[in-house]
Order: sequence, then C-alpha cells, then structure tokens
Amino acid sequence: MKSDNGMVSLASCGVIHGRFQILHLDHLRYLLAGKVLCEHLVVGITNPEPDLTAHDETDPFRSEPTANPLTYYERQIMVRRALESHGIALQHFTVVPFPVNFPNRYRHYVPMDAVFFLTIYDDWGRKKLAMFRSLGLKTHVLWEKPPHEKGISASEVRRRIRENLPWEHLVPPSTAQLVYAWNIPERLRLF
Repeated sequence: MKSDNGMVSLASCGVIHGRFQILHLDHLRYLLAGKVLCEHLVVGITNPEPDLTAHDETDPFRSEPTANPLTYYERQIMVRRALESHGIALQHFTVVPFPVNFPNRYRHYVPMDAVFFLTIYDDWGRKKLAMFRSLGLKTHVLWEKPPHEKGISASEVRRRIRENLPWEHLVPPSTAQLVYAWNIPERLRLF
C-alpha cells in the first residue's frame, strides 16, 4: 500500500475473503495480491456453512446451495495448498470462516484492526466496501473492474466440471488434485 510519501508499506495484518467454490487461478492472483501488502494474511472463507450464509439482493445466486457445493474444510485445504505451493509459508497466513453477511460476528473470526482487502466488480463488491467502512474497518481495494473484466468464475469452472469439459487449466495444480481426490466431479453432477 502506498503511504502519503509514495513509499510502499506493509500492513502487519490483512484480511481477504471469498467463497472459493472452486479455487481458481484468478482467486489465487487475488490472494497473492493481498499477501504482498501485509506480513500476515487472514483468508476468510465466506458462506462457511448454510447457517452462516444469507441471501443478498445484490447477488442472490451466491447464497444458493448449487453455488456452494464444497465444504469449509475442503475450501480451506484448497486455499492453504495453493498458497503454500506459491511459496507462502504457513506461518504467514491463516484460513478462517468469515460470515460476510453477518458483520456483528466478524470480531469472532478476524482481527478487526487489520486492513480488509477486496476487489470490486459489481454492486455486491460496492456493498461490502460500504459495509466494511460503516464498521470503521480499514479497507484497501486491490482493483475495481467492470463485470466483463472479472476473468475466471468459479461457476464456470463448476459448469465445465459438471459437463466434462476441460477445466484443469483454470485452477492451480493443487486444486485439480484435490478435486479428483475428493470426487468433486461426481458431486457436482448431482446438482
């Protein structure tokens, strides 16, 4: 992050979040962009379970069961392995549940004095930024782009897996290994 004098300074702790319903290469790029700005990165996995998932009009699909086929456990392993395979030592990041739709619960999961990193592509991203700021959280937008510039989507990766189309090139190698090890293709075809 740039300070007033233009120098880049690291935050001691940053929080970044996502569903990671299947972790893909653009998710990894996002995670690594946050990590370079802090000494320790807390990765919050949103929609960690159905009771901590809420419908939101700005992006109603993200709360649907078909959009959340993986467990918290599976996603935290995917995130951990992808970061470790990119040289990020385990002591430099933590993976936790993050019930993004329940701001009153944040303090139970993440350090509230950290810098909260996010990207913005749509109204959902703008709503989260406003929500974080209304709580007095320090925020840093990594980038803001229109929806058509978002890149890879996890829903597209899941569709490709379901339809037996090539998808491995869209995810880190460690994610592809886990998808096969856990027989996720078969699970996705049940939806």
